[in-house]
Amino acid sequence: MAPAKRTVEIMDTTLRDGEQTSGVSFSASEKLTIAQLLLTEVKADRIEIASARVSEGEFEAVKKITKWAKANGMINRVEVLTFVDGDVSINWMIKAGAKVMNLLTKGSMNHLTHQLKKTPEQHFKEIAEVIKLAKKKGIDCNVYLEDWSNGMRHSPEYVYQYLDFITKQPVKRVMLPDTLGVLTPSEVYQYISAIVKKYPNTHFDFHAHNDYDLGTANVLEGVRAGAHGLHLTINGMGERAGNAPLASAIAVLNDFMPEVRTNIPEKSLYSVSKLVETFTGFRIPANKPVVGENVFTQTAGIHADGDKKNRLYFSDLMPERFGRQRKYALGKTSGKANIENNLMQLGIQLSDTDLKKVTQRIIELGDKKEVVTQADLPYIISDVLDSKTIVEKVQISNYVLTHTKNLHPSVTVQVSINGEKLEEHAQGDGQYDAFMNAIKKIYAKKKIAMPSLADYAVRIPPGGKTDALCETVITWSHHGKEFKTRGLDSDQTVSAIKATQKMLNLITE
Repeated sequence: MAPAKRTVEIMDTTLRDGEQTSGVSFSASEKLTIAQLLLTEVKADRIEIASARVSEGEFEAVKKITKWAKANGMINRVEVLTFVDGDVSINWMIKAGAKVMNLLTKGSMNHLTHQLKKTPEQHFKEIAEVIKLAKKKGIDCNVYLEDWSNGMRHSPEYVYQYLDFITKQPVKRVMLPDTLGVLTPSEVYQYISAIVKKYPNTHFDFHAHNDYDLGTANVLEGVRAGAHGLHLTINGMGERAGNAPLASAIAVLNDFMPEVRTNIPEKSLYSVSKLVETFTGFRIPANKPVVGENVFTQTAGIHADGDKKNRLYFSDLMPERFGRQRKYALGKTSGKANIENNLMQLGIQLSDTDLKKVTQRIIELGDKKEVVTQADLPYIISDVLDSKTIVEKVQISNYVLTHTKNLHPSVTVQVSINGEKLEEHAQGDGQYDAFMNAIKKIYAKKKIAMPSLADYAVRIPPGGKTDALCETVITWSHHGKEFKTRGLDSDQTVSAIKATQKMLNLITE
């Protein structure tokens, strides 16, 4: 019988530490939505949602979340950062309906001496008073050792003096943050293993930052060393370079530490990542592991060819684990295999001679830095081979775009679908939004399901030329699959309309 796996507890701190990302601020309703998703779909063991005393808006957000969590039996999984300030933070928490506090204390002699200007004994006395008061008010307490990593490097005697004190207090968890993201993986292992060995009856969390891009590696070593819990954020959000990212950490633990388990389902990670990206406007880098746009995309033709020959360029990090699909990019490094894979998905077959011609054209476009999407292939084939490969079932015959001050933009559009002309008028938040609202009205009449817009990217060449071509690439989600269409025009809205017409031809029978 295989030995039971050790469960590592996951605390997501996107809504607290992640919100410290420069330029990011969640509304109360956004915080509630993310909190619900983290607890129900992502199945985080705990979530840290706010800092006490920050603002009235933060207070209202915490009240919304705690009300929902209490009604759904999850109130003890919701945590708030608090301070050594007597009963001030505690009273704030009680009014907000929170039941678990994460008390911020000093984990290095440097912070204690220069920021608080207190002795260890003074600090410990104040901490004990806060913990006692919290216990009296029915609040559970976890404790952060701020700047613990530098404490271990430069004042380990103080850290162990603190741990001797705190492990005798009625706290549930002691949380060890690499506050400035300065530790190497070997240091993480050395420090945490020593602490876990010395205090075997205490639950220790590790909180990694990513200043040297070592966040995920440090998480791995923290768990190897015996850490009982981890603090992570969606998309690695957080102050400066951010925190260790949830998706990467879960994938690494699942693949490289078979002796441990978490409660996080991998298929939940991509959707919550995209939601947080939408709420924050904080774009996920295309090459970000697990959740980035390009991480399951093969660009080099030799890799695509290898995938066809016994999956030579596959690894355990398969896109299907995260509810995603492998893609084959089209550009100057594309080979025949890349293009064949895309044509196969479109149901198009070409002779070797024609395939070589199409491949050469795609390489030429790539050399000009033009983006080529799968939806462009029929147009390229038609152009290169002078054939009738593409049949335009849908044509946007005419449109009028209006934009006026203090009024919603409006659009009148005429569309021809298989020779039938239909016309509609609509308003929207912008010209393109108004255009899409009119198109949706037309397609509702035809009882044809429209895809949802998943992403909208515009590329304008630098240099300030007013007549320069603008390229719009729109990602659509339809029946569980994503595809892209591209439009090119000197006007941004028109380039988006051209990309939309390509989409309409793909979905219309």
